[in-house]
Amino acid sequence: MGARALRAAISAAPITAAILFAQATPAFAQDSASSAGINTADTAWMIVATALVLMMTIPGLALFYSGMVRKKNVLATMAQSLAAVTMISILWVAFGYSLCFVGDGPWIGTLDRWFLAGMTMDSVNPAAKTIPESLFMLYQMTFAIITVALVAGSVADRMRFSAYLLFSVAWFIFVYIPLAHWVWGGGFLASMGVLDFAGGLVVHLSAGTGGLVAAKVMGRRHGYGTENLSPFDLSLAVMGTGLLWVGWFGFNGGSALSANSRAVMAIIATHLAACAGALTWGAIEWSTRRKPSVLGMVSGAVAGLGTITPASGFVAPWHGVVIGIIAGLVCFWACTWLKHRFKYDDSLDVFGVHGIGGLTGTLLAGVFAASAIGGTSGLLEGNPRQLLIQLYGVAATFVWCGGVTFVLLKLVSAFVPLRVSMQQELEGLDISQHGEALQ
Repeated sequence: MGARALRAAISAAPITAAILFAQATPAFAQDSASSAGINTADTAWMIVATALVLMMTIPGLALFYSGMVRKKNVLATMAQSLAAVTMISILWVAFGYSLCFVGDGPWIGTLDRWFLAGMTMDSVNPAAKTIPESLFMLYQMTFAIITVALVAGSVADRMRFSAYLLFSVAWFIFVYIPLAHWVWGGGFLASMGVLDFAGGLVVHLSAGTGGLVAAKVMGRRHGYGTENLSPFDLSLAVMGTGLLWVGWFGFNGGSALSANSRAVMAIIATHLAACAGALTWGAIEWSTRRKPSVLGMVSGAVAGLGTITPASGFVAPWHGVVIGIIAGLVCFWACTWLKHRFKYDDSLDVFGVHGIGGLTGTLLAGVFAASAIGGTSGLLEGNPRQLLIQLYGVAATFVWCGGVTFVLLKLVSAFVPLRVSMQQELEGLDISQHGEALQ
């Protein structure tokens, strides 16, 4: 470059820089405006809550479930939880999040965020305006993961792994996504005013109903009612319960989507419900069998946690105690009398604990909802209509999840057998499905 050209370039530099700055300024201003509402405290809390909910599946649910099956099926049971995490995470980013939470159609969302297209560092979702949209997406992903993983407990000890993978993908697409949009994404149940703070319908009743139908379609385990199907290692189940319990603070407290007093109230109600559920279940066993079992106490705790979930952000802490007691009573009845009356083999009582718990808690949200906490009054505050709305939400969820689950199982069975062979079931799923076994 000659001296004259160099001097010309230097003299033009300020003008060029001004032009570039003028072109960049609108985009910069737009980013600042969009990020102005993002709150760092809310963001920090929701990062923690997201990690807590993911912990509920791995290792929480994996330990809880594997501790209650027989030794020959421990690894296979853990593999189902692990598979749910890996598959649903990718599908959620691909289209699940967009169909659930982008768009306000009554039945389903849009594909505007297909593979997170258009999502920026500072974009927000209208449902959570104080945290980055990417964090909201990630948090909701953990709910989808654990819901799919929960269903597997009903068919533990007998479902073929390949069938489980196909069924899980189909169930996520055709059951979870529409239901999550209906309740949380601006769908028709949300428009009606159905209350479901953290997943009584979307998570627990849907998983419990899906598990019940799957258990009926696949039939009972070999030796059910005649052989000893006792848990392999209840210490694993207790550790899993502890991880689920702590993780539930992120599950329910995080559903406030903000680091505020409502999140704290939800956490207190959640903890008290778990305590009351465990004590109630243990007391029933103590009075009827003269010994409170460890399995019963952890089942009662999880029943309390699942039952308080839909109501946790709408009720006072003392309501959590009442709901926990009711959960212990109703879920114990479902896992004993109801199960034996209809002779279905729900291996790990997903319907009895999560399905019945989610149903009960959703209805109780319509009874105990306090306007001072969640902005909505329930039956006790003179609004009986809310209980009817809750009942409608329960009915819609049960019919949709049950019917679609049945169809999906039949479709999957047309491609691969749903159940392992008799010989493979006797041998154990660890060996037959994964070629591994505990020593």
